[in-house]
Amino acid sequence: MTVYIDPPIWPGHGRLWSHLVSDVSFDELHDFARRVGVPERAFERDHYDIPSHRYQDAVAAGAVEVGSKELLRRLTAAGLRRPKGRPVGR
Repeated sequence: MTVYIDPPIWPGHGRLWSHLVSDVSFDELHDFARRVGVPERAFERDHYDIPSHRYQDAVAAGAVEVGSKELLRRLTAAGLRRPKGRPVGR
């Protein structure tokens, strides 16, 4: 099981955010998010948005820290990338 998180550099709603992804499956990603207490509403197409104050919680639970480009590369290579405009299911 490998879940990845990028640095909290993405601004929105007055704070900075990270992205949490899996390179295996969405089931793995959802399971990990539940274990660390990330609400379902934080899931967006192919990742969870994680506020900067929860970043270390995800890392402590086993998320691997990678840069944003590496995170996107791994997500795409796994076939789990869901760009905006493409219909999605959960």
